[in-house]
Amino acid sequence: MPVVYIVADNIYSPIGATTAENFERIKQGISGIKLHSDDALADEPVYASLFDKVNILADNKLKYTKFEQLLIASVKDVLKDSGVVAADEKTILIISSTKGNISLLETEPDNPELNNRIALPTSAKLVAEYFGFVNTPVVVSNACISGIMAILTGMRLIRSGQYENAVITGADVITKFVLSGFQSFQAISPEPCKPFDINRAGITLGEGAATMILSSNAKYAGRIKVISGAVTNDANHISAPSRTGEELCIAIEKTLADAGLKTGDIDLISAHGTATSYNDEMEAKAIAMAGLGSIPLNSLKGYYGHTLGAAGLIESIISVRSLKGNLILPTLGFETMGVADPINVCTELTGMPLEVCLKTASGFGGCNAAVLFGK
Repeated sequence: MPVVYIVADNIYSPIGATTAENFERIKQGISGIKLHSDDALADEPVYASLFDKVNILADNKLKYTKFEQLLIASVKDVLKDSGVVAADEKTILIISSTKGNISLLETEPDNPELNNRIALPTSAKLVAEYFGFVNTPVVVSNACISGIMAILTGMRLIRSGQYENAVITGADVITKFVLSGFQSFQAISPEPCKPFDINRAGITLGEGAATMILSSNAKYAGRIKVISGAVTNDANHISAPSRTGEELCIAIEKTLADAGLKTGDIDLISAHGTATSYNDEMEAKAIAMAGLGSIPLNSLKGYYGHTLGAAGLIESIISVRSLKGNLILPTLGFETMGVADPINVCTELTGMPLEVCLKTASGFGGCNAAVLFGK
């Protein structure tokens, strides 16, 4: 079975336009979360990590929505120096998003043209055409595990022999339409989110885009690998996660088993850590149940907010940088343990030898995912 290497990556977020910028600013404790007073977003001030109102693309800006511009900006940065050619028949484009252009419902008249414009395959086609991809792009949209699921889809397509390279990109934009949905659940925190903390009060939303290029080409040997991964569904509730954590635990255990690894082989866990009461409790139960309660763990939501379809990609890329730099990042906002099952939440920048990282995620509809990255 081919080994799948991570060739190159990009994070395009409110705290940086490249992965290097993002990683450096996180090391400095810089967060993109701010208090925003904007009637177009919400009737009351709200904490979120949002881009400034500037044009992301200098060319064809009228043809592309903000969502598509984010995807293009991220792919453009990572593709230029990767050595991977978009027009190669052995290269596939995979796009991850939960909302896409759904916010056009706020501004555009309801007609068949709008229905086509908000369809994710429409955006995928536009992005593919921009870069000259010759294969029909794949769209992955499965709530908040979309980013990880897209990585696993790329890994599996390469291992199957269908493609040699996969360009995986994801993004989401926060608008009043999107924000109001989370507000209807009373899930938005009145302050910057505090993952796993006893005083956590909900999520903080964020905008962002990220791209990861995978390849089985032997010339990339020696780079960080995508080792294995798994997806499960707990079928518990349309929005609430499992109370037991058993199904996320199954995804973790299957991921370890497929890799031939044991719990002691994991050096770092990049958790989903949304800072809602139910998600953090469930995730802690799953991690403890899998025998990983003592492994250093962090959540990056305090820096980015919850970036929805981009979250799995952004947080995976930061985890890969952590492996490369042998550096564990702290969980911004965490002070006092607020979950029943003991987990090892990191609170300060820590240097230590790192070989393997486990990334987890869960989302609406009961979906769960896990992926392993290693040297």
